[in-house]
Amino acid sequence: MFVQIIQGKVKDPDLIRRQMERWRAELRSGATGFLGSTGGTTPDGRSITLARFESEDAARANSGRPEQSAWWQDTAQAYDGEPTFHDCREADEILGGGSDDAGFVQVIQGRAKDQQRMRTMAGEMEGELRKRRPDVLGGIVAWHGDGGFTQAVYFTSQEEARRREKETEQDELGQEFMSLIDGEPEFFDLTEPELD
Repeated sequence: MFVQIIQGKVKDPDLIRRQMERWRAELRSGATGFLGSTGGTTPDGRSITLARFESEDAARANSGRPEQSAWWQDTAQAYDGEPTFHDCREADEILGGGSDDAGFVQVIQGRAKDQQRMRTMAGEMEGELRKRRPDVLGGIVAWHGDGGFTQAVYFTSQEEARRREKETEQDELGQEFMSLIDGEPEFFDLTEPELD
């Protein structure tokens, strides 16, 4: 799986929402190899989208379509400045990947102190996560290629996620996992996630 991440500060969140609806209605059918997307805008005006493709070639072919270029020119007007792109050639699924049933998605961006250990530990934690956090429906970790990552975790609801988070704050496994992140990660709380 190849994941392309587009993010930036937005001046017109409604335009982004309309453009995503337009993309699904008019352009999606021609996007060969497109697997789905997760996105949204935070209450403080930061937008992030994770678009998943079968391969990097499929993503590049989609970007090269004239209708995609025209759509992006219109969409770019919603951003306050230039958005940032991350092309992620490596991605890991948590509990089978994302879920269109999520009522809340939390996206975390950071840098791994030890990417291989972090990837191994995420896999080892799945069984415990399934038992302790029934509010977690799944997740994706997309690796930027330089130790940076973007992780999307799909929850049943924001309320349930916050409640369960408090219950497991002192969890040793979770604390060890967080200790593998270099510095403070950035959080994007998508309270109205756009799921495709």
